Amino acid sequence: MIKPILLGAFCLAQFSFAYAKETSTNPTIGSFINMSAFQQVPKTVIIKTKKFKIRIDKQPNGKYLYQSWNANASLTTKPSMIISDGELVPDGTGGNYYIVFNNEGHSYQVWRNYLTDSAKKAPYTLTVNDANDREIVRQDGYVVKK
Repeated sequence: MIKPILLGAFCLAQFSFAYAKETSTNPTIGSFINMSAFQQVPKTVIIKTKKFKIRIDKQPNGKYLYQSWNANASLTTKPSMIISDGELVPDGTGGNYYIVFNNEGHSYQVWRNYLTDSAKKAPYTLTVNDANDREIVRQDGYVVKK
């Protein structure tokens, strides 16, 4: 009685291991697309909107750093705002993404617009939401320097 149970358990473990190994070595198309989208994220980008200059840097820990100045200020001056620990969030499979930063109850999102329904759409968009998730700022941005 014990031998058939042990044999069954052994066979089940072998088949489970073989199935797990088979499925993990074949990447799906979805994961391939997501990996290619992440490869297009620059380490540093400087964006200019109507009212701000924004610099976003990827940090060694994988998080992002947000620095902003008045639109007419020089980038060599002290930033008016610095927010650390930004997270990259993919948006679909076409390469669009946004980086979200949280500061004192406000959510700052810098959207990268690869795929749009308009050829005139700006490559970046800054949105700021307050603590009640109401949008208080929306400005299109253009790359000053990558």
